[in-house]
Amino acid sequence: MTLHELAVLALKLSVVAIVFSLGLRTTARDVVFLFGKPSLLLRSILAMNIVMLIFAVIVVVVFPMALPVKIALVALSLSPVPPILPGKQTKAGGSATYTMSLLVVASLVSIVLIPLALAIVGQILGTQYSVSISKLIIIVMISVVAPLILGLIVRHFLPTIAEKAAGPIGLFAMILLVLSALPIAYTTGIVLWHLVGDGVVIFLLLFSLLGLVVGHFLGGPDEDDRTVLALATAARHPAVALAIATVNYPEEKATLAVLLWHLVFAIVVSIPYVRWRKGLHRTVVEGADQGHR
Repeated sequence: MTLHELAVLALKLSVVAIVFSLGLRTTARDVVFLFGKPSLLLRSILAMNIVMLIFAVIVVVVFPMALPVKIALVALSLSPVPPILPGKQTKAGGSATYTMSLLVVASLVSIVLIPLALAIVGQILGTQYSVSISKLIIIVMISVVAPLILGLIVRHFLPTIAEKAAGPIGLFAMILLVLSALPIAYTTGIVLWHLVGDGVVIFLLLFSLLGLVVGHFLGGPDEDDRTVLALATAARHPAVALAIATVNYPEEKATLAVLLWHLVFAIVVSIPYVRWRKGLHRTVVEGADQGHR
């Protein structure tokens, strides 16, 4: 096994461990929260998968750019929340319940939504797009559903152990994520550098910036929900996007670089927003505490 293959395996294991640690802190009621909020569910899908898909299609049609960038933008606009995002959303003051429910629901919805959206996009662009539904199901099950259910089971039957283990497992997973991502970021970064002249950085930054704005305004009147949806709309699951890209254009290896670096750009772009939302959330909480005194 090469160093790159070992890093990819470690990266996948870290994502599974992150979701497992989230499951140790989550209840079944949290997971099904969005099904009881149809308006918020529809606005979430509208923000993540419809508005952003329209943006991606317009960019692909109007602007000349490298094929890997076109593939990546369309694939990202259809992909669900990355499993590493929930921790960032809750730290920014977002609702933990909405965050976990969106992670699960968006992943499950993507299995149905992605093939349908690809058929529509194919008609618009005059290109035949397809995706392996079985591959999507496997990715969603391994990276989200299975580790989350396992965490829920442990929390239900062994709540004390779950409470104590969640933090250390989450910390270990994040360290493993960073260590495994570094060599991958370096090798794909070299590939990405050759695409800079094609506007890849600009369009990836625009994608994340627009995602923040769209998610924030479609999040509804609840400030915590706005925070969650803004961050979810700005960053997407690279593994699902890669599954879409490789099925349709397996020879475009540079697409991997674009998809992985999207997550880096999304995190960087969201830093000012996260700081703003954390400060706002803190102010609201302190105001509520003073009101109760």
